Amino acid sequence: MKNEDALIAMAREARARAHAPYSNFLVGCAVESTDGRIAVGANMENACYRLGVCAEQSALTAAQQAFGLENVARIAIVGGHRSDTEGGNGAITPCGGCRQAIAEAAQLAKSNTRIICCDAAGEDRLHTDISTLLPNAFILE
Repeated sequence: MKNEDALIAMAREARARAHAPYSNFLVGCAVESTDGRIAVGANMENACYRLGVCAEQSALTAAQQAFGLENVARIAIVGGHRSDTEGGNGAITPCGGCRQAIAEAAQLAKSNTRIICCDAAGEDRLHTDISTLLPNAFILE
């Protein structure tokens, strides 16, 4: 597994490639597999807001293609307003829909996926897991 700083750096690189011309809120996500492979994603906005894609959904889609959701071990998320270039603005956490998607990946992985939530600089960090972020998740058995 990559060290935490390296995983967060990859999420920050993905954030730099986000497309958020409407909200100016850039988010990047890096998903690490059990064997250390990484898939990344960034939020992609659309003028029809409901057609936008969250960074976490984008990264989970890439992870499914690269190594399968059943191999997800850890996720790093960084985000903040486009003008946020320094730390100190508080860690961001996934939206409800992304929490559900992470919970379903965790179910496939048979684990309580660890999540590192960060500010845009990767300095303010919240270490958590999916069961804390989404207790009693809706999961089909």
